[in-house]
Amino acid sequence: MKILFGVQGTGNGHISRSRELVRKLREDGHEVQVVISGRREEELQEIEIFQPYRVLKGLTLVTYRGRMNYIETMFRLDFLTLTADVLSLDTAGVDLVVTDFEPVTSLAARMKGIPSVGFGHQYAFPFHIPVARGNLFERYTLLNFAPAQYNAGLHWHHFNQPIFPPVIPESLYRASMPAVSPKKVLVYLPFEEVEDVDNLLQPFKEFEFFIYGKVRESFDFENHHFRSYSREGFLNDLLECCGVVCNAGFELPGEALHLGKKLLLRPLDGQIEQESNALAMVELGYGMAMHSLDPDAMRHWLAQPGIPPRNYRRTVDYIAAWIGSGRWDELRAFTDAAWQDRDPVVERVGEPAALEPLDAESA
Repeated sequence: MKILFGVQGTGNGHISRSRELVRKLREDGHEVQVVISGRREEELQEIEIFQPYRVLKGLTLVTYRGRMNYIETMFRLDFLTLTADVLSLDTAGVDLVVTDFEPVTSLAARMKGIPSVGFGHQYAFPFHIPVARGNLFERYTLLNFAPAQYNAGLHWHHFNQPIFPPVIPESLYRASMPAVSPKKVLVYLPFEEVEDVDNLLQPFKEFEFFIYGKVRESFDFENHHFRSYSREGFLNDLLECCGVVCNAGFELPGEALHLGKKLLLRPLDGQIEQESNALAMVELGYGMAMHSLDPDAMRHWLAQPGIPPRNYRRTVDYIAAWIGSGRWDELRAFTDAAWQDRDPVVERVGEPAALEPLDAESA
């Protein structure tokens, strides 16, 4: 198939999971053209695998000190450029649009009558999963920012819904597991100011904190190790740490659960997806959440024991098999196969398997 693949560029998690699916689709023989939007090209990192790609303006959500800034977001919306970008896309011969919460390709599919697949955590929300209350604007934005005809949603647990497990980077499957340091903590709070994160961690001198976020150059100060973003360095610190403190996005918590790292989530205020993720994490018993940079919550979490690894399988194999099959109405057979770790080859994916209910034991 000829596939137009849209990637939301505002978060590293979108890029990380899309990188894995684009690679797998090309391995399976599909022709994949990529559009990235939401961030300037010079700000994007490790996107070479997407070539050939186009970078467009798209739409961006604005944050300040850990909160959504809806007023600034509205001022920055540029619907004229968005429409021009949609009309400029060459969709001749495109059989399918896959969008990872990317609005330009989503809108192009709707305007031009091309079948579309939504790929990512946001596409689990049309199903029955834990959802924070939020307001009408937040709920509408989550469901209509980049809608698709078919949904390949992702979550940390299936909730007996037709959703897939998280996408784990290939590099984590290949990585040799180093010894875990019981005092090493990975901190990734990109929506917070560096000085606020530094103040949160000051009381805990016995731990070594490796801090990623709004840091341009790496430096060390006592037990605080500030690091500029590097995928390789970040993954090494993730493998070695005992726990992760991060915003309540989806990809990093999924990687941490896969590896067995205890989690403390700080959801972005006013962002219903992150608030819902924090809710699900606590309901599942997989980790803890704090709704401010709270030293007491941090102290309680640091005293908690580790967690067993969840060992998620190669989800992109199942998603790519579903996409390639053309059986887009038969989602449940492929999602159940992914959770049961059955053979992802299309011809061997049969009737949906019975999945265990969500209860205290299965969570």
